[in-house]
Amino acid sequence: MSNAPARKHTALPKAQILIEALPWLVRHNGKTVVIKFGGNAMIDEDLKAAFAQDVVFLHHAGLKPVVVHGGGPQISAALDKHGIVSEFKAGLRVTTEDAMDVVRMVLAGQVQRELVGLLNQHGPLAVGLTGEDAHTITATRHQPEIDGELVDIGRVGEITDIDTGAIEALLADGRIPVVSSIARSQDDGHVYNVNADTAAAALAAALGAETLMVLTDVEGLYEDWPNSDEVISRLTASQLEKLLPELSSGMVPKMEGCLHAVRGGVTTARVIDGRVQHSILLEIFTDEGIGTMVVPDAPEGDAE
Repeated sequence: MSNAPARKHTALPKAQILIEALPWLVRHNGKTVVIKFGGNAMIDEDLKAAFAQDVVFLHHAGLKPVVVHGGGPQISAALDKHGIVSEFKAGLRVTTEDAMDVVRMVLAGQVQRELVGLLNQHGPLAVGLTGEDAHTITATRHQPEIDGELVDIGRVGEITDIDTGAIEALLADGRIPVVSSIARSQDDGHVYNVNADTAAAALAAALGAETLMVLTDVEGLYEDWPNSDEVISRLTASQLEKLLPELSSGMVPKMEGCLHAVRGGVTTARVIDGRVQHSILLEIFTDEGIGTMVVPDAPEGDAE
């Protein structure tokens, strides 16, 4: 008696799952997707490995992933080790000259190296760079306003220009660029620490990406937090703009980034739960999606 029917039976669900992904594979083929790597996915070993698998899968599925990362927890740990106090104003890390040396070392020398290494377990794919390389990200000093006063928070940058040349050359060569959120200075020969959510959004817009995906430690944007844990699955740029003043400080740069991206020509921007293994694949290749998707406003005269 042959066991072929049993074998067929167990393999069939796999085939069905692959076929379900077909329309999405067709839709995204050749498209650039910018992924902001952060939160728990950056610290938990299993989530890190799953993230690397997802990005390599996207690459082999015909997409062009670009990874952008910060490194808040790693930076705080390294500053502690160097005896430098971590201070935050207006939700941003105060970055002295001494702290900037540590930030640069951690982002480019530790977090980026580890991520490049994880991706390259799957082949000669990932190439690390920072915003300093080939003038990829240029910034000027950012001074937030607190109680009507401009506050100096050191070497924290506001992005003024993006040059996508080096990233586009890597993508054309079949590589996966991994970008650390450090920028060259527009005016004083130094470097700046820039918010990684903001950097990912600016790169997505400049690259004309199909999608910006921001990994977070929440399920998405909540309808009425803390009274409800109902996630808003889709909203337009204008709807998001109205909500921004009510958001928690941690969500603001992420959602502002999504808004900037779709207003800058990116087709969709999504905030997804990085605590869920393979959340990127679930978001890109299934109907359900698992986070909050921001879309451009409908053109005048179109029904929503």
